Amino acid sequence: MTGSATVLRRERIADRLIRPTLITAAIVVTGAGIFTQNVHVRPVTAALFVLVALFAVVSFLPWDRVPSRARLLLASGYAVSAAVLLPLAPQTFAPMFAYLAAAVAGIKLASRAQAIAVAVLDAVCCAVTVAVVGAVTPAADEWPWWLALSVGLPVLLGIARRDRRDALFNAERAAVEARRAAASESREAALLERTRIARELHDVLGHSLTGIALQLDMADALGTKGRNAEASDAVRRARSLAVDGIGRMRQAVHELREDAVPLEETLAALCAAEAVTFEVDGSAVPLGGGVSHTLVRAAQEALTNAAKYAPGTERAVKLVFSPETVTLVVTNGHAEHRPAPDTGGGMGLVGMRERATALGGSARAGPAADGGWTVEVRLPRTG
Repeated sequence: MTGSATVLRRERIADRLIRPTLITAAIVVTGAGIFTQNVHVRPVTAALFVLVALFAVVSFLPWDRVPSRARLLLASGYAVSAAVLLPLAPQTFAPMFAYLAAAVAGIKLASRAQAIAVAVLDAVCCAVTVAVVGAVTPAADEWPWWLALSVGLPVLLGIARRDRRDALFNAERAAVEARRAAASESREAALLERTRIARELHDVLGHSLTGIALQLDMADALGTKGRNAEASDAVRRARSLAVDGIGRMRQAVHELREDAVPLEETLAALCAAEAVTFEVDGSAVPLGGGVSHTLVRAAQEALTNAAKYAPGTERAVKLVFSPETVTLVVTNGHAEHRPAPDTGGGMGLVGMRERATALGGSARAGPAADGGWTVEVRLPRTG
């Protein structure tokens, strides 16, 4: 729970439990005082006290669904009745209700102008009533009229409290909206991640199954021609492709895990297993999961194609970090026969380009100056 939510919860507890309890106790004590102590015109004072008590009880209730005009009438009625009650029973807790009426106006009325107007009405009525009661029944313990004007001051506290409550409510609502937005982004990211995983697994399976199917077709064709030894070799190659596909599948799943090792370490391990030269240029930095995985898949594809179409030539992998991008360069030496890009074994380059473009980067492959072959994938570091 956020800090604003905790404070708002405390405010609601105070509104629903603490303040009603205190005001109810004040009503009981004031009522007992009116009927046991000397007050002016007891029947009028008692009737007025009942009216003030009703207004005080109504102030406990939420006014959110009450029309604006009805709120103004309730606040004004509370203020006037409490102001008139003050000089009639000054020796009880009755003066407290005049101050409470001004505070209630500040809390309950959305318009500051209306709240201040009710507070001014409260203060003026109280001062006039004090002056009239003092003139009719002079007494040494009567309030001076100028002190009665202070009953309107609590409206400022009420307005401040309302503003604070609204600010807390808005902060909590903003926090809820932020949590919803974060949850929505998380769901979207999860869907994108699932799509990426499905695509990677599709690529691995498609590559492996296509090779297996070709080898099995070859074995079938050779078997029908009586070339059993060559057919057996094709079956063994199909099995080898199946085993290799399973390994690639496991490796792809491992690389898609959140705790995958850094890109340079993954490529170093891959190059060590393939006996390939590996070099890092620039300072390695953390990369987005999509960037790292795409570059690893590109390196695997490029090294596999190099071994397939340029067997025996020297292969090398270079990873270049720059302030904005990270670039993977895979090269191999000259081969007598090399398929043109995007033909035959070049199908992997199509997927490589699509993945790079989806991340805002680029991928290209072509002959090198020394007669070899170069594959270059450049991606933004953040993906």
